[in-house]
Amino acid sequence: MTFGAEAVFASILEIAERVRAGQTETIREAGGRLAERLLQGGVIHVFGAGHSRAFGMEMCGRAGGLAPMKLVGLEDIAATDRSAGINLVELERDPETAHRLLALHDVRLEDAFIIVSNSGRNGAPVELALECVRRGIPVVAVTSLDHSGKTDSRHPSGKKLHQIADVVIDNQCPYGDVLLAVPGMEVKTVSASSVVGALIAQALTAEIIARFIESGRTPPVYISANVDGGDEHNRRITEQYAHRRITY
Repeated sequence: MTFGAEAVFASILEIAERVRAGQTETIREAGGRLAERLLQGGVIHVFGAGHSRAFGMEMCGRAGGLAPMKLVGLEDIAATDRSAGINLVELERDPETAHRLLALHDVRLEDAFIIVSNSGRNGAPVELALECVRRGIPVVAVTSLDHSGKTDSRHPSGKKLHQIADVVIDNQCPYGDVLLAVPGMEVKTVSASSVVGALIAQALTAEIIARFIESGRTPPVYISANVDGGDEHNRRITEQYAHRRITY
C-alpha cells in the first residue's frame, strides 16, 4: 500500500467495515438500552477525555442529534478549578476525577452513561464506570479491545473499561491508534479512533431514534441552528429538559 491520502482512506474504510460487520448488533443492543432510559425520562451522559471528547460532541447538542444528551469532560473541571497548572492528562489518569465530574453534573438513577476511551486503561474512565455500576446506572463503553488488551490498567483495581461496562462496542482500532508506517521512520501516523468514533456515535443516535419511532414517540431531534426556524424548534424541544440543565 502506498503512503499518502489513498492509504488513509483504504485503512480507515477497512476499520469502518469491520465495525459494521462485527459491531452492528452490539450497537443495536446499546441503542436499545440507552433509548429505554430516555423513554423513561432519563438523560444520557457522554464522557470522553482527550480526542475521545469528539465522540460526545457528535452526540450532544448538534443538528440531527437528540436533545437529552449531556457532554461530560475534563474541561468541566478545568473551567471550575482556578488552581494553576491543571493538567488534562493527569486528570484522565486520576480516579478521583470521576467523582469530581459526578459532583459537577446532575446524574440520576434513571440516566445512562456512554464512556469513550480508546485505551480503556486510565483511572478516570475506569472509576467513572465503576461508580455508575455502584449506582445502578448502565454503562455503554466505546473502546479498542486490541489496545486495551496490550496495556496494563492505571486504576488501582487493575480493571479496564471493557471489564466493567454493560455493553462494550469495540472500535476495532489498532494499538496506539495509528495506522500507517512512515517511510524511513520507526513511528506510525494517521489516527482512526475519532473518525470511526463519529460513525459509531451516529449509528447509536439512529438506533435510539428507531426505538422512539417503534414506541410511537416523537424523538426530540435538533435541527441546524443555521436553517430558518432552527432556533425556535430547538428551544421547544429542550424546554422539557430544562430541569436537567440541558439548554439550547
